[in-house]
Amino acid sequence: MSTDALSIAQDLLRCPSVTPADAGALGVLESLLTSAGFEVHRVTFSEEGSADIENLYARIGTSAPHICFAGHTDVVPPGDEAAWTHGAFSGDVTNGLLYGRGAVDMKGGIAASVAAVLDYLAANDGKPQKDGGGSISFLITGDEEGIAVNGTVKLLQWAAERGERFDHCIVGEPSNVEEMGDTIKIGRRGSQSGTLVVDGVQGHVAYPHRASNPVPDIAALITALSSDPLDQGNAQFQPSNLEFTSVDVGNKATNVIPAQARAKFNIRFNDHHTQASLRDLIDARVAAAAGNRIRAHVIWEPSNSDSFVTKPGAFTDTVVAAIKEITGRVPDLNTGGGTSDARFIKNYCPVIEFGLVGQTMHQIDEHTKVSDLEKLTQIYRGVLDRYFA
Repeated sequence: MSTDALSIAQDLLRCPSVTPADAGALGVLESLLTSAGFEVHRVTFSEEGSADIENLYARIGTSAPHICFAGHTDVVPPGDEAAWTHGAFSGDVTNGLLYGRGAVDMKGGIAASVAAVLDYLAANDGKPQKDGGGSISFLITGDEEGIAVNGTVKLLQWAAERGERFDHCIVGEPSNVEEMGDTIKIGRRGSQSGTLVVDGVQGHVAYPHRASNPVPDIAALITALSSDPLDQGNAQFQPSNLEFTSVDVGNKATNVIPAQARAKFNIRFNDHHTQASLRDLIDARVAAAAGNRIRAHVIWEPSNSDSFVTKPGAFTDTVVAAIKEITGRVPDLNTGGGTSDARFIKNYCPVIEFGLVGQTMHQIDEHTKVSDLEKLTQIYRGVLDRYFA
């Protein structure tokens, strides 16, 4: 089995591992890592109401310092496969571009990390450090693109119960915006969703005095909640933002005042807030805007996404130095974007995200430059050289 990043990426891309299917992707990694001397575990987690998810944990070495590479082999559906110019699970290379669902998000990142680790071990007598110290591990899930209940969060708990301790972690999510080396994600804002509910009184539109129309009232509350900023952000984070995503009254008639109106929203919040304090803040603003007349409340959805940040220091300096050596760029240390499994890992060790350029993730014809895949492998190898120096 070839151990260069392109070959590994192609083998992974040819596994149609749309969440929750594994389709052989973890087997590709198990074979490579077992051959290199890793102790490999395939662990399946279950929860009522959700699909069983298979995960992989592999480690070589038994002592600190312990660096972990984390990621996911599951991918989003390809959409209309007929619209792809190359098969969604083909792993084709054309004009220096590698095509396939997951090429950047994030089978390419996993392939680069595995190739870098195998190359590093081959140059160091198969050990993280020639004196026998140090550890390298892989924490790979098949549940990142799904509801994320049977993946990384449980795999971390399983590892902790075994006595595993991580010192640092790199998640190979596609962090770069335009060019390789332009961005490291050192944190993420949290995510909290809810539904604003306004109760009215149903009635005939010709007799509005006998009804109470919730539509103008919910419009007023939406305006009130959207107008005032939640905070001003800080040195690590942009301001939190609340965005309404739908408004619905469930009314198919044009001559009936509806009984209720609902508006869904999502908040991406920084470390000025916890989930509890954020909910209290929004509840208070709804109550203030509703006054004594409008009957309104918020239904909050469960969330496992808190904000976090890995403050710049020796670890980030190590990654920055490796990036600069290969790309000539000094990356921006950024906390923007959506959520990732780093939100779980941050409870166990400092974590950063650095992978490929994310411009085509989740798109038709998702692809990465083969040269970027090679650069990422070189950067990860540079991180390992510095980390265990």
